[in-house]
Amino acid sequence: MAPHAGSRHSFTLGIRDAGGRLFLTEREPYRFREHADSRIHVVAQGDTLFDLAGRYFASLPRACGFWWAIADFQPDPIIDPTLELEPGRRLLIPSLRVLTDVILGEQRRRFEA
Repeated sequence: MAPHAGSRHSFTLGIRDAGGRLFLTEREPYRFREHADSRIHVVAQGDTLFDLAGRYFASLPRACGFWWAIADFQPDPIIDPTLELEPGRRLLIPSLRVLTDVILGEQRRRFEA
């Protein structure tokens, strides 16, 4: 089954070994780049990547599932989304446009695949 639209796994390739087992290649995360419409979010007590994705990408279906775009977008990427975010930390948030047109864009998928 193919990954859902918007899945970070859509930027990987499936490779089978000699035994027929399927493995995914590593994906190239979209690291921070200057965009005029990016935001800065100061983490409040209890904020999670899932909540922030739901807030900033609310117009998208399953918005919370785009937590990985925020995690990858940091100059010092967040590897484990289950760890508590430190209050006062400044997170860079890609705009909805950057997420849909650049991070999830077909041009990037073709370039990286």
